[in-house]
Amino acid sequence: MTDTEIEKLKLMVVDDELDNLDLLYRTFRRDFQVYTANHALSALEILDKEGEMAVIISDQRMPEMNGTEFLSRTVELFPDTIRILLTGFTDVEDLVDAINSGQVFKYVTKPWKPESLKVLVEQATDTYRVVKQRTHELRRALRRESLFNAVTTAIRESLDYGSMLQKIAATIGETFAATYCLLKPVEGDRLTTDEFYYQDPQQSLPCCDYEPDLLIEKVLQTRHYLLTQNTYDGKLCHHLVVPLSYQQHLLAILAIYQWGDEPPWHNEEIQLIAGVAEQAALALSQAKLYQDLQEKQAQLRAELEVARQIQNNLLRQTLPDIKDAKLQACCYPAREVGGDFFEVFVHPKGDLWIAVGDVSGKGVPAALFMASAISVLRRELSQETPAEPNVVVHNLNSALCDDLIGNNCFITLILARYTPTTRELVYANAGHIYPLLWSRPDTIAAEPHYLKVRGIPLGILPRWQAQSGQLVLAPGDTILLASDGITEAVVSNELLKWGKSEGSLQPIGRSMLNQEGLWQLLQTEPQPFSLNHLITRIQADNHVQEDDQTILSLEVL
Repeated sequence: MTDTEIEKLKLMVVDDELDNLDLLYRTFRRDFQVYTANHALSALEILDKEGEMAVIISDQRMPEMNGTEFLSRTVELFPDTIRILLTGFTDVEDLVDAINSGQVFKYVTKPWKPESLKVLVEQATDTYRVVKQRTHELRRALRRESLFNAVTTAIRESLDYGSMLQKIAATIGETFAATYCLLKPVEGDRLTTDEFYYQDPQQSLPCCDYEPDLLIEKVLQTRHYLLTQNTYDGKLCHHLVVPLSYQQHLLAILAIYQWGDEPPWHNEEIQLIAGVAEQAALALSQAKLYQDLQEKQAQLRAELEVARQIQNNLLRQTLPDIKDAKLQACCYPAREVGGDFFEVFVHPKGDLWIAVGDVSGKGVPAALFMASAISVLRRELSQETPAEPNVVVHNLNSALCDDLIGNNCFITLILARYTPTTRELVYANAGHIYPLLWSRPDTIAAEPHYLKVRGIPLGILPRWQAQSGQLVLAPGDTILLASDGITEAVVSNELLKWGKSEGSLQPIGRSMLNQEGLWQLLQTEPQPFSLNHLITRIQADNHVQEDDQTILSLEVL
């Protein structure tokens, strides 16, 4: 049995008759620490000095202050005390008031039988123990909830992982009145160099022989909390070191230090600290995952930015000056990198090669195939005498086909060769949308002119084969090569002056541009023609860019 279990409960008897006091004292002195008072005021003085009593037995009729008034004064200070009132038959009215106010557990009429009173007091002490236990459990639960709320609030207010660790150390240190509270993160079963701590501003740490890391290292190895004490500079120091683990992953180690001769933490408080550590470990685990995700995202964004710059550098940064012709081109990826590309290549013999391509898919995979396609295309066009456009496309398919088929990708491509001296344009189309040709006559043409010679995309079959298309351009003619990110852009019908769709009674607010819509926009473009102006009109009404957008124009002057 523990000291607490064998310790006698306190009992007070108050009666102005000394014989009654003596009888009550002798009745209960074996089982209780009995305090006696022959006056209510004396009883209040004893309570002020000795503290809470388990049971108070008071006579009703006493000089200056009766039992009911006396007991009522003890309610606020000692709400758990059990009160028994000794009264005569003539005190019924006062007795009712006492019972109704909740101040009295039982009343006993005089004269009483000692055995009956002992049974009643036993019931009172049982009730007292139950009340104290439940009050203790309630206070423990409230303290636990209060501490959990404090830790949760501190975690929620943290801006990052480091500030969260600091707030946890400060909150636990302040709550348990620690002299010093240290929190050290663990990564890969090793302590990091970071430290987050709280120190009581009213106390100072010893200057020598103070090595908390030795205890922390021991907990790191055992994964169990450690409770010990040592003497530093003649001072006794109590140590409580607790691991913060979640799903068998050690995240940090919490060390609490308190100076003093008396042990500051009992089993209940150790359990409370362990519970807080468990909750903090869960929060730290989530915060760590979030921080790692943020770091990986930042690293990915940085890498994608480098990839975007590299991809952008692959495209022609400046367009060549062609006699009696004007070139314009632009490419806008939907993400950091994309699969669209254009190429402008002037052969030493004078021919101008232009191309627009679109790799299926988006993002990094499409960008890798885009880079490969540009590399192979430039190699083909750099030959002393490049082959015909359809042969160049065939060679592209042969070089890229295995990788494209293996990755379930394909490339659409329009490649054209323009000879400035003859104004001849020869082109090959591998599944790309039709190039658009329009002129600048005095009257606007009623129908668009599409160059419709076309084959299948690259990467569909091992062997690509199709004919080249051929035409001769005239001054004022413009060839427009675009990717499907342009024609599939969703724009407002106000931009195209469309009304209602067929069979619909309600006007359509937004529609896909399509090649017909692009043709309408071209007819309303001011002169001289500006590709940037055209793209601005499309993108201004295209709130979300769903696909890469690439467009290239060749205008014969």
